[in-house]
Amino acid sequence: MASQLNTAVIVGSLRKESFSLKLARALTALAPPSLQLDVVTLNGLSLYNQDLDATPPADWVDFRDRVRKADAVLFVTPEYNRSVPGVLKNAIDVGSRPYGQSVFNGKPGGVISNSPGALGGFGANHHLRQSLVFLNVSVLQQPEAYIGGIGDAFDEKGELVKTSLREFLEAYIKTFAAWVARHQQ
Repeated sequence: MASQLNTAVIVGSLRKESFSLKLARALTALAPPSLQLDVVTLNGLSLYNQDLDATPPADWVDFRDRVRKADAVLFVTPEYNRSVPGVLKNAIDVGSRPYGQSVFNGKPGGVISNSPGALGGFGANHHLRQSLVFLNVSVLQQPEAYIGGIGDAFDEKGELVKTSLREFLEAYIKTFAAWVARHQQ
C-alpha cells in the first residue's frame, strides 16, 4: 500500500468564492498525512457529447487522467433544485464514458454537500449517491456530511472559522482516510 493515498476532490461549483471550493480547501488542510487531496475544479470542462468519444477534447483527457490516477474520489457540492449542479453531472458523464471505461469504477468515495439553508444539501447528497451506485463507487456511509448554515463558516479570506464545522470535518476526513486505506488492501 502506498504511504500516501491520493484523493481527487471534485468541486461541484464554478463560482470563485463558492462554499464548496472553500470546504475542499479546508479539507486539504485538515487531512491526515496518509491522505493527499487534489482539488479538481470543473471550470473549462466542456460538455459531454458522445460524438467526441473517438477524439476527446484535451480538457476531458486531463479530467479523466486526474481522476484515474486517484485512489479515491470525494465530491463536495452545493445543492441546486434538490439535485447536483449541471456542471457536476457533466463531469460524471465525462468521467464515466465511453461506456465500460469509467474512471470512477471501483474507487472508494465520499459525498459532502452544503447549503446556506438548514438541510445542508440533503437532496443533492442523495441524488449524487444514486449515480455513484451505478458507477461502482463505494461511498462512505457514516458519517453523513450535510453541511447546513454554511454562510458564516468562513472569514473574508476564505479561512474556516466555525469551530463546530472544523471539528466535524476533521472527524470526517479521518474516517474517510481509513475508508480509502481499507479499500486499498
